[in-house]
Amino acid sequence: MKTLIFTTFAMTAFAANSVLGRLALKGELIDAGSFSAIRLFSGAMMLLLLVILNKTMNKNSGSIRWREGSWITSLYLFVYALAFSYAYLSLDTGSGALVLFAAVQVTMVIMSLIKGKMLSRYEWLGLIIAFSGLSYLLLPSATAPPLLPALLMLVSGIAWGLYTLAGKGAADPLLQSCNNFLRTIPFIAVLLLFTLEQSTITTNGVLLAIASGAITSGLGYAIWYVALKGLTVTQAAVVQLSVPIIAAFGGVFFVNEAISTALVISALLVLGGILVSSIVKR
Repeated sequence: MKTLIFTTFAMTAFAANSVLGRLALKGELIDAGSFSAIRLFSGAMMLLLLVILNKTMNKNSGSIRWREGSWITSLYLFVYALAFSYAYLSLDTGSGALVLFAAVQVTMVIMSLIKGKMLSRYEWLGLIIAFSGLSYLLLPSATAPPLLPALLMLVSGIAWGLYTLAGKGAADPLLQSCNNFLRTIPFIAVLLLFTLEQSTITTNGVLLAIASGAITSGLGYAIWYVALKGLTVTQAAVVQLSVPIIAAFGGVFFVNEAISTALVISALLVLGGILVSSIVKR
């Protein structure tokens, strides 16, 4: 039940993060570099605050282990956020989401196979069903994407898959997430050196970036690390296919988009695939 609750919250946060990003970048309220920088920095500050509060409330918890996490994991996080922002300047929603989540799933499954963890029939079946549901929703609206933005989204998906795998064995998910975000600050500084002169910033754009970083990224990723303890690698890969579905329904409620038959069928296939994949845990 704990894994279910945390996984549901994390997937909802990721979907909300996607909506916030689309609102900011597609609406040209902020440039991609500034959005990425503010998103990561605000996420780091939120997680740092939570770590300090947790330490204050648990006085006997010992010293804070600031070495949790790693620079390579932080690099995965930075590459994911930056490539995602720049790719969505040119890609339409259907093409971008399809490339991103296909890259995430393939990366996690390949890494699992490389480590010698063979997939069961249920994991293969669940993955195929869920991915077919996502493809059913996105392919009708997906046109051949521009090569460079598509490659950027592919890189973003690979980086997110590697970041997820790196956090699966986290002893302290909150602290590890905090340290990973804090380690992106030097990367942010370098990014701003190259993009500051071309930056476009509005108040609404900054607020959307802060919400994306502090709430749907910082909190969402920390909770996702906790949820990963109760999931297999394949389940973690499959369950993330629910994010575009949740985001699509978020568009229905917050952007007044219509509920289509394709959306309903796709949602049933994705959720069914997740259910089939979870049978292996029993």
